[in-house]
Amino acid sequence: MDARCYTVGPVAENCWIVRRDGAERGIVIDPGEEPETLLGAIREIGIGVDAILLTHTHFDHVGAVAPLARATGAEVWCPTIELGVLADINAYVPFAGFGPFESYAAEHSLDGGERLELAGMAIDVIFTPGHSPGHVSFSIADEGALFSGDVLFQGSVGRVDLPGGDWPTLFGSIRNLTRSLPAETTVHPGHMGPTTLGAEQATNPFLVELAAG
Repeated sequence: MDARCYTVGPVAENCWIVRRDGAERGIVIDPGEEPETLLGAIREIGIGVDAILLTHTHFDHVGAVAPLARATGAEVWCPTIELGVLADINAYVPFAGFGPFESYAAEHSLDGGERLELAGMAIDVIFTPGHSPGHVSFSIADEGALFSGDVLFQGSVGRVDLPGGDWPTLFGSIRNLTRSLPAETTVHPGHMGPTTLGAEQATNPFLVELAAG
């Protein structure tokens, strides 16, 4: 699998452009900002985009959705619970100085439990709330890859002080990931660098209960 990370915007959000090695089609996960940067990367790689997948709809993950969808013709998959946020992004920006962003009406909704067949990849959608109410993560099992959005980071976890955040719910989501996916699964997060589920279970200071078994 060819998974390329492009860190965009003032919040340093990771947008992932993913394809099978050498494939002519791919997907984009969480295009947060800087649409021209992302479109330039897509042109440089030389692929068509089959889909734009969203783990959640905080502004730093969706600010470039509309321009990318328009330029590539790709349809958008968004968590069902958060469709209204994507459709009215600026009403949900909690901090001054960000935006304005172009809202978007997603073509598809996600609840978790779906298997998507896109760009030659089988992508399992896992419901992982806690950072946001509708948050999902994307597992490509045969590649040992998890795109975790803002659920789990290298040495950290998603914040829970934004509307809809809840620590027990987030911890439960992470525990479910560690129990349902192999420890060697590579985590491609929404911020910071890649890690593995096993490394985070063993060393992440927020997950000491998991490390204890």
